[in-house]
Amino acid sequence: MSTLVATILLVVLVVLVVLVIARSVRIIPQATAGIVERFGRYHRTLNAGLNMVTPFVDRLRPLIDLREQVVSFPPQPVITRDNLVVGIDTVIYFQVTDPRAATYEVANYITAVEQLTVTTLRNVVGGMDLETALTSRDQINTELRQELDEATGKWGIRVGRVELKAIEPPSSIQDSMEKQMRADRDKRAAILSAEGNKQSAILNAEGERQAAVLKARGESEAAVLRAEAEAKAQAARARGQAEAITTVFRAIHEGNPDQRLLAYQYMQMLPQIAQGDANKLWIVPSEIGKALEGIGGLFSGAGARAAANGTSGPGSQFDPPVDRHAGLEGWLSGGGGPVHDAAVGDGEGGSVPGTGHAGSAPFNDDPSLV
Repeated sequence: MSTLVATILLVVLVVLVVLVIARSVRIIPQATAGIVERFGRYHRTLNAGLNMVTPFVDRLRPLIDLREQVVSFPPQPVITRDNLVVGIDTVIYFQVTDPRAATYEVANYITAVEQLTVTTLRNVVGGMDLETALTSRDQINTELRQELDEATGKWGIRVGRVELKAIEPPSSIQDSMEKQMRADRDKRAAILSAEGNKQSAILNAEGERQAAVLKARGESEAAVLRAEAEAKAQAARARGQAEAITTVFRAIHEGNPDQRLLAYQYMQMLPQIAQGDANKLWIVPSEIGKALEGIGGLFSGAGARAAANGTSGPGSQFDPPVDRHAGLEGWLSGGGGPVHDAAVGDGEGGSVPGTGHAGSAPFNDDPSLV
């Protein structure tokens, strides 16, 4: 009997020892902290690792997560300065830095952060109009983080970031904004199209102007080149004519012709003057009769001398040309035939084309013919 009692007491003692050891050893995971209360009061904070507490005296509260936490709140209605109600979704990034303050300074720090975010958000966005609120998210995020960080500092919480997920204006305002955006885009498209047409017209005008300038410059250079070529050609022709005249003049002076030969050559040119199609009137100078009489006497004397010398014709010096005119031949022989074969107009008077004044004829300068 005593052995059985002793065995029971031993078993109870072992269980008690195991229970005391189990209540005395606490293992805290990494990035968490435990608050130990002794007789209902804060005693100490247990960090990560193996910790020993007094059993049946110390009590360990629920562990507190020390990692950065992300909490997303449902859309909150906020009235802007221009009296428009918008729904704003927010996301809070916070971290517990003091487990004791987060346990004893606030009952539920997550609910407290949520309500503080809503009130601060209404305070910040309420001073802005809708357009400013839509385009100033960075400013709203910065102001919210500063306000929440100051307010939650005594709770042992550090607010790292505050982000606005969405700002949803009323549907009527969204329609108006879409119409305004569409009108603005149409306006910018029209402006860009007009600027494109303007640039195109300017470029076309510049291209046409440059083409006209180049064309005019080319025509000018071509005209200059043609003028220079024509001038060179005229100079070459003039030099050729001058050389021909010089050659003829030199040949005449080297041959030493007398006045009779010159008079004969002049008489040969008279029918050629009258052969032109444009010559309608030809007036023979009055002094030409005396010249012809002298030339006729010259031919008669030459024939007599030829007969005396036993020759049958005039000398080779006065051989008539092959294409001698019939009228001129009769004229020279003193037969009084017609002077020319060209048509003579009804009127009389005037000058003969190509003959000049009668006084300039070579017969007036020859004493023997006069």
